[in-house]
Amino acid sequence: EPEKPLTLPNGELRLAGKAKKLRKPRTIYSSVQLQALNQRFQQTQYLALPERAELAAQLGLTQTQVKIWFQNKRSKYKKILKQG
Repeated sequence: EPEKPLTLPNGELRLAGKAKKLRKPRTIYSSVQLQALNQRFQQTQYLALPERAELAAQLGLTQTQVKIWFQNKRSKYKKILKQG
């Protein structure tokens, strides 16, 4: 019978004696959120803190979600430019 995973108070998952950090589920952005994020990215690739806070509040996202989205978008954009 397989061993059941044990979740520890610190958020680690222990299975067969090995600890693994539990990850938050991936954020699923709505089409409205994506449209607004893409529009803003076309205007500027970098957001100041107040701009990020305002955009996050408007879209119902956390500032971290907006920050990570912009980081990923910049990375993807640079990769596409590099390929030509």
